[in-house]
Amino acid sequence: MKLMMFSKGNGSALGLVEGNTVIDLAVVDASLPKDLKALIAGGPSALAAVKAAAAKAPASAKLALANVKPALPIAAPPKFICVGLNYLAHAKEGGHAPPTYPSFFPRFDSSLVAAGQNVIRPKCSIQLDYECELTIVIGKGGRHISEAKALDHVFGYTIFNDVSVRDFQRKTTQWTAGKNFDGTGPLGPVVVTVDELPPGASGLNIMTRVNGETLQSSNTSDMIFSTAKCIAVLSEIMTLEPGDLIATGTPSGVAHARKPPTWMKHGDTVEIEIEKIGILKNPVVDEA
Repeated sequence: MKLMMFSKGNGSALGLVEGNTVIDLAVVDASLPKDLKALIAGGPSALAAVKAAAAKAPASAKLALANVKPALPIAAPPKFICVGLNYLAHAKEGGHAPPTYPSFFPRFDSSLVAAGQNVIRPKCSIQLDYECELTIVIGKGGRHISEAKALDHVFGYTIFNDVSVRDFQRKTTQWTAGKNFDGTGPLGPVVVTVDELPPGASGLNIMTRVNGETLQSSNTSDMIFSTAKCIAVLSEIMTLEPGDLIATGTPSGVAHARKPPTWMKHGDTVEIEIEKIGILKNPVVDEA
């Protein structure tokens, strides 16, 4: 299934995407979970109920996808952990040796924006960079999860643009500052459940376009640390919870490695596309 949160009245609602239509699940059955976090927490029985409800959706519950305003698929995730340097060519273009252990850093809620919302280029920097990333949505929590069983803990996958303020990222050896400016974390618009994708979401084309020009193009099979490996390693450190997000790193072609650098600027449109998941599209504006 392809699921999304969308704006409705003064809040948001859970929808199921079928082609060019979004089914407003609350209209079909008011007893269904109201958001993706609740749906994930409900487990397989909740997913089955959503599928059954969608099959009998009346016309009044069906909205044109083009007319729907996406909301964050998971607002305030329990944890949002990013993996750095997870594609060999990207590590090399940044002057890094191939990693033998994943580099982890957090993303905070205040940095996140939904599909279609503005990416903010801050007043203090012009070095605004794009990064297309496959993102894992944890369905079943746990600690000390084996790599062999890690994929059993995945609910689905979404898209993330790990927009980075590069000069601030490089002020210290820790990347948190450059990765957490307000309005620099586009996420969504949909979450695709695991049954719709290859195991570990491997083998999917992934790319970034800015103003229609393809600047990153790779495949998720090129990740150094697979989906299962990322989950297993993280769960050695912390208890993973339903609704946690893990962004799995970006391939080569980022702005800072180009000559001259192709920094994003006011008026640009940035699109991240991952095969079988969809497109995450956002405008770029200068901070007011």
